Amino acid sequence: MLTSKQRSYLNGLANKIDPILQLGKKGITDNFIKQVDDALEARELIKIKVLNNSLLEAREAANEVAEATNADVVQCIGNKFILYRESEDKKRIELPK
Repeated sequence: MLTSKQRSYLNGLANKIDPILQLGKKGITDNFIKQVDDALEARELIKIKVLNNSLLEAREAANEVAEATNADVVQCIGNKFILYRESEDKKRIELPK
């Protein structure tokens, strides 16, 4: 679980990044979960865009993907959401206490 201070810090970092994955009409598939999992391991902090043709809302998609990848939802605004998970091998982000 992230504290509000950590969440705020991660939001600041996420402002500078573009969405690296898009969730479309196929929804959350095993392949999509694998891509998110790999991206989180490599980057720790990712932004995902939910396309207009998706059957899921951004909030429910964020919760589903976070649960499947053991990540934390940092923020969900409009059709984008931000996920964070500490990398096991390539730790880059040092969270405030």
